[in-house]
Amino acid sequence: MKPETRRAAGDKRMTDAGLTVALPPPAEPDGAPRLATLDILRGIAILAILFMNINGMGGSLHAFFGDVRHYGWTAADQASWWVREVLANGTARALLEMLFGAGMVILTDRAATHMSKWQVFRSYAWRNIVLIAFGLIHVFVLLWPGDILHTYGIAALVAALFRRFRPRWLIVFGLLLSMFMLLGGGAGITVSRMQERQATELRVKRDAGQSLTTIEAKTLGNADKAAGERAKRKAEDKQRVVAEDQARQGTAGQWVRSAWDSFFFIQAMFLEILFVWEAASTMLIGAALYKLGILQGARSMSFYAKLTVISYATALPLRALFAYDLTRFDGSTGLSQATSELARLAMTVGHVGLINMALASVVGSRLLKPFEAAGRTALTIYILQTLICVFILYPPWGLGLYGQQGWASFMLTALAVNALLLWWANWWVKDHAIAPVEWAWRSAVAGRRLPFRLRAHEGRGGEPVAA
Repeated sequence: MKPETRRAAGDKRMTDAGLTVALPPPAEPDGAPRLATLDILRGIAILAILFMNINGMGGSLHAFFGDVRHYGWTAADQASWWVREVLANGTARALLEMLFGAGMVILTDRAATHMSKWQVFRSYAWRNIVLIAFGLIHVFVLLWPGDILHTYGIAALVAALFRRFRPRWLIVFGLLLSMFMLLGGGAGITVSRMQERQATELRVKRDAGQSLTTIEAKTLGNADKAAGERAKRKAEDKQRVVAEDQARQGTAGQWVRSAWDSFFFIQAMFLEILFVWEAASTMLIGAALYKLGILQGARSMSFYAKLTVISYATALPLRALFAYDLTRFDGSTGLSQATSELARLAMTVGHVGLINMALASVVGSRLLKPFEAAGRTALTIYILQTLICVFILYPPWGLGLYGQQGWASFMLTALAVNALLLWWANWWVKDHAIAPVEWAWRSAVAGRRLPFRLRAHEGRGGEPVAA
């Protein structure tokens, strides 16, 4: 199937790269557009996100930032973790962020045809402010401290300031922002390791009876102090994991308090700033990829083949090195940490290329077609993943499976849950114009009750119309 046949009919515009892109026509009850390729990418990404989240739902969320062996480390667990870490970790999140950037371009470009620049930004900002509110409900009512909705809502407000930039500048700014903090963190870890090696050499010299200079003695004293602080933090991390396990295997009230405590811990550690920074930078890259016609399949098969090969050739060795460094369990991830964001982005772009190659074939498009419904109901699926895991499978009032699974069983459970949700999404879109959570969000944004179901008769072009 040629890329041209997969573009939705709609408004035409010339991008800054000189490529004519068809803006998708309005397809949702609130006039929001739909593009099948983007829906398929979104559907794959939202289902994949459960493979990333489920260990924090069915096991200690704090453990994810520490020793991953806490969840289980059998041969099957290790194999599952390696596949997840190298091929998938962070890429579902990155793909959603890129699609968010693409959506930003689509929505603001359409609005710009009948609104002023200030009105466009105000309208888009309100859309994301409502999303932030939904995200906080997800945190405090549905008890998932790892929520991404509020983070993406904040990040989108930042990214929207750059939405009119040309693709090359969006990519430049996106890459600079994404690399800055991780390069700094990687450099800091590398310097710390160098200081530790220097301190080891000085201890050998001291133990051999040799005198240390004043500077050397001060260096060793600082290193011993830093080592003591690291040991203290490590002990505190272990205590948090133990406390979380005890709370989430206790009463319902303890489960609720533990979820809130985890969210406030993330804020206290200023991790939210890092999450927003990462999301905003990736949204800029996604906006550029949409403007260049890459995300939506507007390029040739040979282009996607080259993109996939180059991206995977870059990402696979870097991600394998980072995974190897993590399994040393000594914290020595300096250099691989510095390149981890580049590897994450490259792996995600490789997935985009591979999926678009598959969609260009008859067999591939048929196999991936069911994910279009998942993309149309992505927000509802995301919430249903939480409801199934946090309210049914793992809590003390549900099946009580918290702490009972390892990496392998986590992945199998996520697969089963996603299979159910994929079936539900395809069943739902047959008779409904919009999914429940999307309906609530967009109705709140529009300030009116949007149509929910499809009418029995058909509208223009043989398509069902919203009731």
